Amino acid sequence: MKDYAQYDATGLAELVRGKQVSSSELLDAAIARANVVEPTLNAIVQRLDAFGRSAAASPLSGPFAGVPFLLKDYGQELDGAPNICGSAALKNNIARGDSTYTARCKAAGLVIFGRTASPEFALKGITEPEAFGPTRNPINPQHTPGGSSGGAAAVVAASVVPMAGASDGGGSIRIPAAYCGLFGLRPSRGRVPYGPHHAEGWEGASSEHVLTRSVRDSAAMLDVLAGASPGDPFTIAPPVLPFAEHARRAPGSLRIGFSTRSPIGTPVHAEVADAVRRTATQLEALGHHVEEAEPAIDGLALAKSFFTMYLGQVAANMRACRALGATENQFELDSRALGLLGDALSAGEYVSERRKWNHYARSLGEYFTRFDLYLLPSTAYTAPTIGQLATPALQRAAMKPILALGLGKALLRSGQVDKMVRDNLRITPFTQLSNLTGTPSMSCPLATSSEGLPIGVQFVAPFGEEGRLLSLAAQLEPLFQRARSAV
Repeated sequence: MKDYAQYDATGLAELVRGKQVSSSELLDAAIARANVVEPTLNAIVQRLDAFGRSAAASPLSGPFAGVPFLLKDYGQELDGAPNICGSAALKNNIARGDSTYTARCKAAGLVIFGRTASPEFALKGITEPEAFGPTRNPINPQHTPGGSSGGAAAVVAASVVPMAGASDGGGSIRIPAAYCGLFGLRPSRGRVPYGPHHAEGWEGASSEHVLTRSVRDSAAMLDVLAGASPGDPFTIAPPVLPFAEHARRAPGSLRIGFSTRSPIGTPVHAEVADAVRRTATQLEALGHHVEEAEPAIDGLALAKSFFTMYLGQVAANMRACRALGATENQFELDSRALGLLGDALSAGEYVSERRKWNHYARSLGEYFTRFDLYLLPSTAYTAPTIGQLATPALQRAAMKPILALGLGKALLRSGQVDKMVRDNLRITPFTQLSNLTGTPSMSCPLATSSEGLPIGVQFVAPFGEEGRLLSLAAQLEPLFQRARSAV
């Protein structure tokens, strides 16, 4: 199918329904494309071509019947397939049953034929796991596609599939979307279930969805994935209209606040800040009211709360791996250091920081009594080069005796954690707000840097208002095409 790459998932599904192409032909096109780009991108860590061919040859139904699809190698379990999470420690971790996410993808008729790369335990905003090697950005292979859904972003940007499974616990949908010129919507907490293997991801900070090239695909896929499953910790109210309908409706005149200032006081690249300001001007031209205003939230305190949760998650993941027989040398050195810090935290320290999430959510809620949306950068810089954010050799050498002696508590008391917060989040300081408050947000490909790299612009909405985001995204979508043509 020579025009495969020109279609989004909705368009491909329409071709299958109209019998203009078969599911097997679409899968052949996806596999052929993967074979061409994979030697460069290294984005698919598990090829399940035979599984996909069997599915494509079977009777399929649902809104995306026959469309090729790739799951993320973190969660999104597929019965009988490895769920490695980017780690050598989980190389033999075979899923026992489908996750709710995967089951709903199958019910929608998607044809799964592999799993995409993630950093170890989905911990980084880059995808360079030692177990598989770095994944590269199709826009410029010298650069990262971001993380942790970096493999997903790479395969969508390279037209292997029109959309791919992704998740976002600290920006892991929006960061890759920004780096690869894609549309990335992070749903509200609880909108898409994590079950049955997990109650929720990262204390509720993580949401699952997809990365796409079109707004309508993201909206229609949210209709597929949304809705509580038995045993979920809570149920979020369904939308008044299907999300696909929201993407077809004008948003009306919105009140939009914006900021270009890093919440942790670190620099923001001038081209990124300019992209947000140009977007504000474009929004005003569309009839929206836009003014510079940010929520009354201590961004550094929020970052520390996020980092506390993050450290605890690493420690818990490593304990789970050890219970399955993993050894210390199977974990990456960075993960071991983070896990040491997580184990050094007291339960009281962890809970104290977790309680602060309510304060951030209340403050953002107050902001949304005055504004319908919050506009800000998706990332502070465009995509870094491969290896640019790797831990320096001297720092790695210093970690080894600390790990050997188990000096986690001493390291916590040393004040180094504050520095680690800034160092880890200086490239991506804008995304954690949505994760800790549970609010939906999206990265839109609205600009291009002087180096030809995509720049993402982010919008955050009140809890449960994905429809508002999708309506605005559809209104702005003609601008996406203009930005992409400049890449």
